[in-house]
Amino acid sequence: MFTSQTSSFQDSIDVEERDDFDSEDISGFPQKIQLNCYYTIYLYHGTRSEATGENVAWNQRRADSTASQEDFSLTLIDSSLPLEAEPELRTYISRRLSKGALLGGMGNIATVELSIPEQAVGCYCCLVEQERSPEQPDADGNGYVICFMGGSEKGLNLYPSSDRSSLTRNTYRLELDKYVQGLHSSLQTPELQNLESELRPYLSQWYEESVMHICRVVQLVQNQISFLLHAALSQTHVEVINCDERTKADVSRFIKAASLQGLSQQDTTAASLCKAMSEEARSDLVLDCSTSPPTLSNSVSNRFCDDWIQAFLNAAERCNPFLLRQILENFKLKAIQDMNSLKRFVRQAEMSHYALFRCYQFLQGCGNGDVLLQNARAEHSDLPESCRIIAVLEEFLREQSSAQA
Repeated sequence: MFTSQTSSFQDSIDVEERDDFDSEDISGFPQKIQLNCYYTIYLYHGTRSEATGENVAWNQRRADSTASQEDFSLTLIDSSLPLEAEPELRTYISRRLSKGALLGGMGNIATVELSIPEQAVGCYCCLVEQERSPEQPDADGNGYVICFMGGSEKGLNLYPSSDRSSLTRNTYRLELDKYVQGLHSSLQTPELQNLESELRPYLSQWYEESVMHICRVVQLVQNQISFLLHAALSQTHVEVINCDERTKADVSRFIKAASLQGLSQQDTTAASLCKAMSEEARSDLVLDCSTSPPTLSNSVSNRFCDDWIQAFLNAAERCNPFLLRQILENFKLKAIQDMNSLKRFVRQAEMSHYALFRCYQFLQGCGNGDVLLQNARAEHSDLPESCRIIAVLEEFLREQSSAQA
């Protein structure tokens, strides 16, 4: 049993050696990689035949950059794609729109084949609809289609959305959705007169701002990343001092990404962990960026978190944010699997002294006993027999720690 658990844990860490991340073609990556990224923004008109005034003039100036269907038109505003690739993307977006596959405000990720060095690339598309005035509530819908291209479809799908019903299965686009929402005010000016000053710089930074933050955090703290991982699992607040706002935001987003909070509304194990940690008085983890690498105060880790250090460092050295995100998701998945295993062992221990011994062996082997037991204590708080077993396990671990000190 414990050999199987060790093998499963090693499989979780060794993402670089596995074939299930084939969309990134990991085996073919050099030691350091630089993924190309692109953006495109289109003006979307709900109808083709009734556009008048400013929109007619706009479309006349960009007639060779417009794709029209019976019920909509799509006009290029700006793009960082090569000239030969943009019409291919426009054709693809037009097909998606004609099939009703793009819904207002909801990002969509797929693989597109374009005339670019990567040929096939992950493409995030979002239709941003303009607000309709109260005087014309039934007016034809207009708006913008925003596209971000980079990495692979599987890689971009690791960046979360509001649907958190699973760990890594096509439900992770929240970072990109939020980034698109940040364009709302910039899209209100007539004919986008702020294209050069606001819109283009913002669109150009989508990859750095929405994808690279995990990589920056790992490169910042280096082998101290285990302390941030433990803080995320234990719901410990992290205070970042003596740094710029971008670094503070990066660390905050990393902690949120590594946390189990909100992963599944139906997952009582994750919910109980968050409740247990929030109820306990804990000292904040302080990250002081005045030194390089930063200095951490009130830092706590365990063997489980320490075991993931090298995997994070290897991926960060290769500057592969998608691999880093996959490793982070595997880290969370392994933590939840261990929580469920302990929950099962505690139930068995209520009827068997041997099962109690297996609980103790499991907690020794997993290296995450402090987090797991606090979760178990909260989840079984209304079950006296389970609480007794958990108290015995906590005493065992305390004695072990004292003996090793």
